[in-house]
Amino acid sequence: MNTQRRAYRISILALFIAIVVIQNIIPFLGYIPIGPFSIVIIQVTVVVAAIMLGPADGAWVGLTWGLINWIRAFVWPTSPLAIYVLVNPLVSVLPRVAVGLISGYFLLSLVNDPRHAKIWQLSLTGIVGSVINTVLVLGFMGILYYLGWLPLNKLNVHAVMPWLLGIMGTNGVPEAVLSGVLVPLISKPLLRFVK
Repeated sequence: MNTQRRAYRISILALFIAIVVIQNIIPFLGYIPIGPFSIVIIQVTVVVAAIMLGPADGAWVGLTWGLINWIRAFVWPTSPLAIYVLVNPLVSVLPRVAVGLISGYFLLSLVNDPRHAKIWQLSLTGIVGSVINTVLVLGFMGILYYLGWLPLNKLNVHAVMPWLLGIMGTNGVPEAVLSGVLVPLISKPLLRFVK
């Protein structure tokens, strides 16, 4: 890779990282609060980065999102449960890295060159990225709870499980639909400028 192309990719990666930071800091840009829940749309940025720059750079953008999420759990939690759950990097960081990595490889399994991806392939990649985030966050929460690694020993699991499944339905489905719509709308025009 020549120096000019490498500088271009690093610049675009830095822009995606800056967008994720801004989405985490400014309300309604990354999280849309609806009652006690928040619809997350930051995965759209991570998936678009993975589409444009590849799985490894998508993972870096996801890592940025995860680290900010982890730090926010200590200093500015997004929900009462975040104080107990998102302080564990397996819940707050690893799923976000996986969003960038897996969605990038998923698109590459559908098409050799992302610039030639069809709308449905980009849409499906957006949905996959969103589902990965939802399933891994809630899955790690469940696993770590059952292993006793989360400080939720005073919580009634029979009361919490329907709540977590409710989150998957009320948040996970709209997030996946939104990702399926926004990812192709954003990435298709941007792919024309990929060097």
